[in-house]
Amino acid sequence: MTGALGAESGAGGRAVPLSVLDLVPVSSGSTATTALANTLDLARAAERAGYARYWLAEHHLNPGVAGSAPNIVIGAVAAATSTIRVGSAATLVGNVRGLQIAETFGTLAALYGPRIDLGLGRSGAPAPGTPKPPSLAPREDEVVDGLLVPAPFDFRIAPRSRFALQGELLGRVPGDVDRFSDDLAVIRALFAGTYTRDGVVVEAPPATGAPVELWIHGSTGGESARTAGALGLPYGANYHTSPGTVLASVQAYRDAFRPGVLDAPHVIVSADVVVGRTPDEAAELALGYGQWVHSIRSGVGAVEYPTPDAAREHPLDDAAAASVADRIATRFVGDAGTVADRLETLRRATGADELLVTTITHDHAARVRSYELLAAEWARRADAPEPAVAVR
Repeated sequence: MTGALGAESGAGGRAVPLSVLDLVPVSSGSTATTALANTLDLARAAERAGYARYWLAEHHLNPGVAGSAPNIVIGAVAAATSTIRVGSAATLVGNVRGLQIAETFGTLAALYGPRIDLGLGRSGAPAPGTPKPPSLAPREDEVVDGLLVPAPFDFRIAPRSRFALQGELLGRVPGDVDRFSDDLAVIRALFAGTYTRDGVVVEAPPATGAPVELWIHGSTGGESARTAGALGLPYGANYHTSPGTVLASVQAYRDAFRPGVLDAPHVIVSADVVVGRTPDEAAELALGYGQWVHSIRSGVGAVEYPTPDAAREHPLDDAAAASVADRIATRFVGDAGTVADRLETLRRATGADELLVTTITHDHAARVRSYELLAAEWARRADAPEPAVAVR
């Protein structure tokens, strides 16, 4: 696996590919239609800037997120670009069946060639009594090799929240998340052309033989990480949504890894960043993030992303601010050099082979510029000569 931006990890891991994660955010005063048009514009800019992948997330019932049908948007992004890899991070297994997933991504590969990525994620409520992964055990904030790893956030789905409603509307039931491995086996067999019923191979064109790159994504040191490792698949670990469990997630994947699709572990780690032309500009652009994250975690659904002025006029109270403190503290905000330094710290602490960057600002042009500034700085560092080693 290689990316377009920088080489694979070299001496000291100085240059790894950067990729884009897009939630298709809706800014206050805007519309979902505009947000989707902005996604196509950002995808073209990301390709020009040299990002390796452009991945879309799946979210439902959120006024401030238009990425509810990522498989459709993937096709639109692939049609609007020509070289960047395009895919999902993640397609939530259980929201649709394995056959539909395989056929959909097989169709995308048939239309747009061998640059389609299928990232799969587990979703839904576990069966009653299922123990929490060890990575969610209470602990204090830590700093590991320069990286802040805050105490894990204890996320609980309130009965009347948007999360509960989307599960109801999608037909989810407690325990269906435990069928992830079975659904994954179906998807892999359909792609490989080895799915059988009563001893007869059942093909599902255009999934059969489709050149789709398969990933598993996870946030904890739980089933997703272990499954990805056991199958020798590449793995996506979430620092941007679950910074308190990222190290446990990556370690569980590496501990479980056995050669399979890959000969060695391969990890992409996500980060939430905002880059400005100056630190002050970046701090201004970053305003509103706390209110946006709180709307998600409180269960009301992501609000339309506020303006900096609106964020100042409506600050979070102490309890709300405390509920998003881990996300605020682990968002990388600053000029390009500062953010690149923090990304290098994230890479070093996690051993990431690739980094996945997500940026949300109210102003679309500022968001595009943030990605462009970061790409230019990252490329400059990749091209810089290695420091000379003094010989005594």
